[in-house]
Amino acid sequence: MNLDALYTRTQVTYISTLPYDRLLLNGEEVTGSTLGRVSALLDRVRQVGRLEQYAEVTSENNFPMGAGIASSASAFAALTMAACAAAGIKLTESELSRLARTGSGSACRSIPGGFVEWQPGDHDEGSYAYSIAPPDHWDLVDCVAILSRSQKHTSSLEGHGLADTSPLQAARIADAPRRLEICRRAIWERNFQAFAEVVELDCNLMHAVMLTSTPMLIYWQPATLAVIHAVQDWRNRGVPVCYTIDAGPNVHVLCLSAYVDQVAGWLREIPGVEEVLVAQPGGPTRLFQL
Repeated sequence: MNLDALYTRTQVTYISTLPYDRLLLNGEEVTGSTLGRVSALLDRVRQVGRLEQYAEVTSENNFPMGAGIASSASAFAALTMAACAAAGIKLTESELSRLARTGSGSACRSIPGGFVEWQPGDHDEGSYAYSIAPPDHWDLVDCVAILSRSQKHTSSLEGHGLADTSPLQAARIADAPRRLEICRRAIWERNFQAFAEVVELDCNLMHAVMLTSTPMLIYWQPATLAVIHAVQDWRNRGVPVCYTIDAGPNVHVLCLSAYVDQVAGWLREIPGVEEVLVAQPGGPTRLFQL
């Protein structure tokens, strides 16, 4: 589910006098591995557009980066769109999704709008994301409980590299098509109970893999568990609400829009919750005229 209120805005300018690519992120110049990943994607765009100029990239987020809220997905989707537009390259949505995937796998899902599925494929042309339902299909809301704004000690990219060291990873992958079918159908049918069960199961399986990898990865904080227990209690009391957690301590608490004020208010009362960001299903990555 792409989120309407959490965004990345990126501008790309190709400049003939630049000696190398330059990245300004939230007003600060960034170098090292982050710039390297950006340049690698720009190289692919330059190859398609037959460009030689380096680029200045200016980007800003309105939500914490590197804290388990899919900042790399948002960033590389925005970078892909901006870089192609600046180079005069026109690609289809699936082509943009494939290109964004080469910067960050999850970025392919941030190109289309609404509720999105990533088709795995067994080659580059077949691995892209597409919408399975538009933003207004279901009145879900994501209440993101911010417990920490700090950068993760281990990035998602590094964590992916450790997944195969867990004895649970093979079983998790083997069961993925079944969970995906349940989730897809629950979204189509707006079946919140089925949706909640599979979303939480998938989340728990991912964190079980991280807990059993070598070395072990644990992103949760005491407040993370407090939110999990609270969400389970609220659902047992009849409130349509569930949780999911990316590679980080912060918790995405999903509920129906009729309950958003109640759920967001409850979350703010939990010790350790610094802030609650509220977002509805959002549209696709798009261009803005400056």
